[in-house]
Amino acid sequence: MSISLVSTPYSGQKSGAISIRPYFDPNVSNMGLEKYGMVLFEGITHQEQLACIERNGVMRYVTGLNEFAPEVKLIKDKDIREATIKDIRQTVSQLEKELNANVVDPEDANFWDKIELLAPNNHEFWGKISIKVGNDPIHLDPAKDPFDLIKLYAIEAGGFPIVAKSYEAARASAVSPKFYLDKVVDTISTKTEFKKTLNTAIAELVAVSNKNPNKLFYIAKVLDANSAQYKKSTPNDVIYDNMDRYIKGEGSESNVRRAAMGFLEANKLDMETLKLKALVKDASFYRFISPRSDGFIYETKSQAQMGRNASDCVTFLKNPLNDAVLGDLMNQVEQLWKQ
Repeated sequence: MSISLVSTPYSGQKSGAISIRPYFDPNVSNMGLEKYGMVLFEGITHQEQLACIERNGVMRYVTGLNEFAPEVKLIKDKDIREATIKDIRQTVSQLEKELNANVVDPEDANFWDKIELLAPNNHEFWGKISIKVGNDPIHLDPAKDPFDLIKLYAIEAGGFPIVAKSYEAARASAVSPKFYLDKVVDTISTKTEFKKTLNTAIAELVAVSNKNPNKLFYIAKVLDANSAQYKKSTPNDVIYDNMDRYIKGEGSESNVRRAAMGFLEANKLDMETLKLKALVKDASFYRFISPRSDGFIYETKSQAQMGRNASDCVTFLKNPLNDAVLGDLMNQVEQLWKQ
């Protein structure tokens, strides 16, 4: 049977809630394109073929519609695995009927033997599946366009590496993808969560600035890379403004979400821990404590071994047996803080 494949047979206007959108982090440089909300130069598009994995001479396309694929077979929960297989068969049955006029019952014991067009080993078909993306959103209408349905399953299975399966997946990726699959409900939920975190951090900043400026002083010491700039004489408004910019990703942490979370986590710390973390940070800056070649950090005056990292040093100073070292460090550092 000869079948002519057209990648987008549906000619109607697509305005559904699912689309492929450019993903960019304004805090990560991309040749300046991020300033304009672009991932590619104007007028440029990128076309990507469906991923194909070859192992021992056997080629397997990453379609999301193959019940024999490792990602399906390795599902440990039996009920979830069976539900996934059922969904795959129902979808393949529907697509086979729409694209190939081949009606196959999903419950048929010989289901895959009767599938022709969407058979996992039909290289002629799967080899022609591709997506073309650019700076403008590509709307998908899987309810009306069978090829959009195929692309949707493939993207969610990782069949198009350039497109993350969700906004959350794109944001969490070590190497940011150029595009992401935007499902309005999922994306709005993720963005709302982010906004809530940012707004909560700003609200907590206002509260601690008004009620406990001394605590804000130590928070700034802990979070700001240039902690030595803060003295007891530094105006509270200056510290507030610096922490406001930090939370918004304009400080040493450029990732807004991590910056906001970092502030919230620091604000949750008790005063003793906050002060000791600030003490260790500035003591290191002024070389009152310093690392040696053995990998440990030592207090310069007493030569006391404090630990391998800042957290170890804080734990060391909390121990009552080390009150003498704590007293010496506190006297030295607080003299500088009072300047």
